[in-house]
Amino acid sequence: MSGRSGSNGGSAGSVPRGMHVRVKTAKKRTVSSARWLERQLNDPYVAAAKRDGYRSRAAYKLIEIDDKLRVLKPGAVVVDLGAAPGGWCQVAGARVRSRPGDPAPNGKVVGIDLTEVAPLAGAEVIQLDFLAPDAPERLRALLGGPADVVLSDMAASATGHKATDHLKIMALCEAALDFAVEVLKPGGAFIAKVLQGGSENQLMATMRKHFSVVKHMKPPASRSDSSEMYVVATGFRA
Repeated sequence: MSGRSGSNGGSAGSVPRGMHVRVKTAKKRTVSSARWLERQLNDPYVAAAKRDGYRSRAAYKLIEIDDKLRVLKPGAVVVDLGAAPGGWCQVAGARVRSRPGDPAPNGKVVGIDLTEVAPLAGAEVIQLDFLAPDAPERLRALLGGPADVVLSDMAASATGHKATDHLKIMALCEAALDFAVEVLKPGGAFIAKVLQGGSENQLMATMRKHFSVVKHMKPPASRSDSSEMYVVATGFRA
């Protein structure tokens, strides 16, 4: 599905809320799948994503974060790690003006994901494991220079074991941070998803060595029952 986001990348204030829909457990539907379906049907961000043409509800997480940080500026160069299905690329492309026909100044959006991402106007996304040895070099070649913003919404396959899932996503976040330190311009920004579990504090301590402002955020679009949150850092010191 192609994006139809507005020129400012969307507004978090337009997410609708409607009546609650209940889903009965059918013979071929497990209790967990019924709960998932009920949550999807009653999620205002899912409805908003369909209405606004975003590929995922996650687009609103980035909208809400950037509405506070204002790092996705016209003309900025952005890297999206873990780009599938493309919602963050849509938001970034609209805000930095990387799409065909956008007014100057024009930015650039490049991304990477292990899963194939359908072509998206204003972004160049490669299908490759970010942890592959040649991934950083291929991304740098697409960038053609330093970046203003590095985004990471990467997540490893869940095991159901909270401590294990926390460590897996933290390892991805640390790899994303290492890459950000290599490619960011002075003053650049880094935004990454983590799961609460304790070791994110160590990551933030490392980030403070490289950025002037470091904090964590849980945007409204991030479900309240999820341990997901985002670490954000601005003012990169090259």
